Amino acid sequence: MTTNAISEGHYCDVAPGVRLHYAQCGDPRAPLMLMVHGFPEFWRAWEPLMPLLADRWHVVAPDLRGFNLSSKPEGAKAYRASLVAGDLAALIEQLGGGTATVVGHDWGGAACWTLGTARPERISRLVILNSPHPVPFARALATDEAQQRASAYMNWLRAPGSEAALAEDDFRRLERMLVAMNGAQWFTGEVREAYRRAWSQPGALTGGVNYYRASPLHPATAHDPGASALSLREEDFVVRVPTLVIWGEQDSALLPVLLRGLERVVPDLRVERIAEATHWLVHEQPQAIADSIRRFAAG
Repeated sequence: MTTNAISEGHYCDVAPGVRLHYAQCGDPRAPLMLMVHGFPEFWRAWEPLMPLLADRWHVVAPDLRGFNLSSKPEGAKAYRASLVAGDLAALIEQLGGGTATVVGHDWGGAACWTLGTARPERISRLVILNSPHPVPFARALATDEAQQRASAYMNWLRAPGSEAALAEDDFRRLERMLVAMNGAQWFTGEVREAYRRAWSQPGALTGGVNYYRASPLHPATAHDPGASALSLREEDFVVRVPTLVIWGEQDSALLPVLLRGLERVVPDLRVERIAEATHWLVHEQPQAIADSIRRFAAG
């Protein structure tokens, strides 16, 4: 029976020693839609959007490895994009055995780009929200001064002890990440308390910042060339599934320059820009995003 009520507390073993927690709504017999969050969020990043699509899809929102109630393997190498994408492929297989419409934001989007490159047979349609494809991101990090400045925070998060600093003063820095761009009117009351509970899970902040530590995609420093040392061939990163990219243009961390040349690595591409939205566009514009996904799914 179809329902738009969200239920959490579901688990799935996706890799040796890795169990993902997930929330879901909609009819489990319906086509699968997987929604994949980024940093510093967890499955509730999608709470405004999930019920809006539950009439047509079985909507599943996992906590990625390292976050909230999912497993938190030790070491930064356990958070490489290929392993996280493998978790998603296994989750799709166990929940339906076929394909899914896959929606990703931020680091979740990064994992979904990798999934689209390495395991396209698991994706019927791909939707990316403010998450750069690795080829234009590497290019911008190496050559675009504005994006280098906007991404400087990544090197702070990569540094030893960043998780302890994020926990200081009752998560003051994490809250600032969410409210700095537009005041985040959505981040109040029970939502705020739920995020603080997720951040308080043992090992969760280390798991989150390990995504930054595991990735070579970051600005150069005096001791690390970062993305400038990479030579990514476009032909190795082609995403051969129908793809919709929705971009909040007021994102101060990920700039619109990251859309430049995207069509060369995503041949079947549609781009929609939301001029007034920031990085947190799911919370700011849930109905507009749901409408865009429906139009895209209709072909």
